[in-house]
Amino acid sequence: MTAPTLLAVAHGSRNRAARDSVESLLSEVHRQRPGLHAVGCYLDHTEPLLRDAVRALDGTAVVVPLLLTAAFHTGVDLPQQLAASPVPIEQAAALGPHPLLLRALGRRLAEAGVAVGDDDTAIVLAAAGSSDPAAVASVAAVARSWAGAGWWDVLPAYASAAAPTPAEAVAALRRRGAPRVVVASYLLSPGLFADSLRDAGADLVSAPLGDAPEVAAVVLERYDDACARLAVGSSRSRR
Repeated sequence: MTAPTLLAVAHGSRNRAARDSVESLLSEVHRQRPGLHAVGCYLDHTEPLLRDAVRALDGTAVVVPLLLTAAFHTGVDLPQQLAASPVPIEQAAALGPHPLLLRALGRRLAEAGVAVGDDDTAIVLAAAGSSDPAAVASVAAVARSWAGAGWWDVLPAYASAAAPTPAEAVAALRRRGAPRVVVASYLLSPGLFADSLRDAGADLVSAPLGDAPEVAAVVLERYDDACARLAVGSSRSRR
């Protein structure tokens, strides 16, 4: 039986680097699982749009949201768009939270010259932000779990729609006497939010997670979980 198509759906951006990042991540997905049919699409700003990718399907598919938290897009927007699918389709969970994403964050920090768990380094875990309290709480929970890795401290921050902002979190850590303050970009792609982190006043800012191997592994795990649900639903429909 042919494996379902993996539709990896990102938010979309007018920034070409954001699209390049998605394509690079899918290249890593293909490297980890050769032969899997994986297609990138977008909710807005960038083509192909999700609705067009869904119309073009000729077999079962799994939609994996390239989103780090579950919020409006995963709970409302995606289900509404997928309801019109002409073929069986299953929506996977958002990528975060997941322990592998902490490894990806550590990878990006190490690339910037920060030893993971350095007790002289305070971390601002900077996410895009959301008006959904559950999504905000999810990022805060990730920060708390990472604080146990040996850092001076880890504070969550949000580039939009929630508080504190990255600049506010950096300032709070400096007031408390943190020897060094680093922003860890809890973002998948370059773009407006990633650019804004450079103005937070930190000693350095890590790159977005992008095509880190750990992110691709999470994409595939979410895909596999959704494939299992799709198979169960298909089995029940045949009874």
